[in-house]
Amino acid sequence: MKISTKGRYAVRVMLDLAVHNTGEYIKVNQIAKRQGLSEKYLEQIIAILNKAGYVKALRGAQGGYKIAKDPSQYTVGMILRLTEGSLSPVACLDDEVNQCERCDTCETLDVWKRLGAAINMVVDSVTIADLVQKQQERQENFTYSI
Repeated sequence: MKISTKGRYAVRVMLDLAVHNTGEYIKVNQIAKRQGLSEKYLEQIIAILNKAGYVKALRGAQGGYKIAKDPSQYTVGMILRLTEGSLSPVACLDDEVNQCERCDTCETLDVWKRLGAAINMVVDSVTIADLVQKQQERQENFTYSI
């Protein structure tokens, strides 16, 4: 399983909005510049986040985007599922009820279930607030080492 650029960038955008959250709206070009992303691609990603209510948008000269809730309310898993869809390692685990005709005799199904559970455990245990803290600690360590 690979996470697409859309999923990775969406997490980065949410982190950027959280780190730079002053209560003011942040312009797309500022986020794009800090993250080294194309404004056009970033607008597509932000549209997905906005439609889901993860970010708030304001149109006009003073407009931009800001994170809608406290960063602790968003997990990496939430953002990835929004942008990627299912995080299941195999298609037969995408639905609640396994539709595969071989599920009763599949010797590898347990492996895929365990892998899916491990993926979900990791991405659902990390919040945007955790990533903010990690970034701040990294910056502090960098400052001290200079």
